[in-house]
Amino acid sequence: MEPGRVRRHHGRVRGAGVANGGNRRPEVSATRRVRIHYQRLPDNEQVFDQRVVLDRDDVIVTVTDPGAIKAPVLVGGRAVLEPGSRAVWFTFPGLWHDAGRFHLADGAFTGIYANILTPPRIEGSVWHTTDLFLDVWLPANGSVTLLDEDELAEALTHAHIDHELAGRARNEADRLLDLAAAGSWPPPIVSEWTLERIVADEDRPS
Repeated sequence: MEPGRVRRHHGRVRGAGVANGGNRRPEVSATRRVRIHYQRLPDNEQVFDQRVVLDRDDVIVTVTDPGAIKAPVLVGGRAVLEPGSRAVWFTFPGLWHDAGRFHLADGAFTGIYANILTPPRIEGSVWHTTDLFLDVWLPANGSVTLLDEDELAEALTHAHIDHELAGRARNEADRLLDLAAAGSWPPPIVSEWTLERIVADEDRPS
């Protein structure tokens, strides 16, 4: 999910193909925005408007606006996002997950949140993706955890997702857990593009 994309209180997105193929040069933008259509099965869709801060073939980095988070997001009973806080999102074209750097309202970093989702369909400034229920959480000081297995099981029970797609979601979640255990996830780009870096760029005179 995403915050706005953290499922129950959140949700989020990215997808399967990049409309502009080829070897694009990295693009850093101060004004470009995207609208992310984030579907939650069976029939709920939210649209998130976020600013693009980096656009490369392998990753697109976006940031939420200061007022985008409307309610606290809890993991294990503790707030990891709250009103007034911001999230930095990393979309990986063609992959079955995204990743977000979460913070509290005072800017304190709380951890990395990965939504398991369909590869985003990226069509210029409009993206489409579908949340696949499972999420992976890596707290700032703690061990990686798989979240929302109960939601996936319930979705299967009600035929909101088929077994093939559910299996794809589990495989992707397991892959991230294995990579995290080996120290290979999240990728370096997630550590490089911090909220502090983005805010410093926002405050720099144009």
